[in-house]
Amino acid sequence: MPDLQHTFILGFIFVAGLSFGSFLNVIVYRLPKNLSITSPPSCCPECSRRLGFLELVPVLGYFYLRGRCRQCQAKISPRYPLVEFFTGLLFLIVFSAYGFTLEFFIYLSLLFLLFGIALIDLEHRIVPNSMVAAGLIAGLVFYLPRLASYLLDLPPVLIAERDILDALAGLLLGGGIMFVIFIVSRGGMGAGDIKLMALIGLYVGLRGTVLVFFLGFMIGAITGIAFMVLGTLTRKDALPFAPFLSLSTLLQVLWGEQIWDWYLNLF
Repeated sequence: MPDLQHTFILGFIFVAGLSFGSFLNVIVYRLPKNLSITSPPSCCPECSRRLGFLELVPVLGYFYLRGRCRQCQAKISPRYPLVEFFTGLLFLIVFSAYGFTLEFFIYLSLLFLLFGIALIDLEHRIVPNSMVAAGLIAGLVFYLPRLASYLLDLPPVLIAERDILDALAGLLLGGGIMFVIFIVSRGGMGAGDIKLMALIGLYVGLRGTVLVFFLGFMIGAITGIAFMVLGTLTRKDALPFAPFLSLSTLLQVLWGEQIWDWYLNLF
């Protein structure tokens, strides 16, 4: 019975992730175009036909339509079911690491936003201010109970593990490092990356910020070199940095302490 219950919970988490992935597709498509993310309802971007119930089912709707609009036969990008699937997978991975805890909701909120920001940055080379602002507001809300706990007796389940001072130090360090790089590189690093790294720092704290920063640049450098070797990138071409910061944040959230321990044991 416990195994059946656990399987049901995992299934629920995955389906919830698929649904959020469907919403993330809407955000990624509409936000860079300055369109409302709530109106009109989901429809074909080519002929504006409103989608039916079965067509809106995450992942399965794509296969139900065979990858094309039923009315105009416009091709539907496979990115939509992939985003839905990987969002569901993200929900499962974070839940497996943290269970039903406050940290699960904290880190899932961050990684969900970062996934959307990474997709937008890949396609449009922008980091939306509205998504960064939403993440900063959510982060501060998550930390409010910890502040209140100094004056009130609150249930431990409401109090984040990370101290608010550590969170603010991460925000200042992350944003500060990127600001210095932005000045030194004379715009070679985008201003959006300053806000993004500050957002990440708020959630992962001081030590986590150092790791995300290091991993982000290392993964970005390796990717850039690989693309240049393949001839798809030159030294003058710029890579969007948000995907690398997002990936390194995922590594920090899941294995940050283990990576730190491994690094310190080298010396």
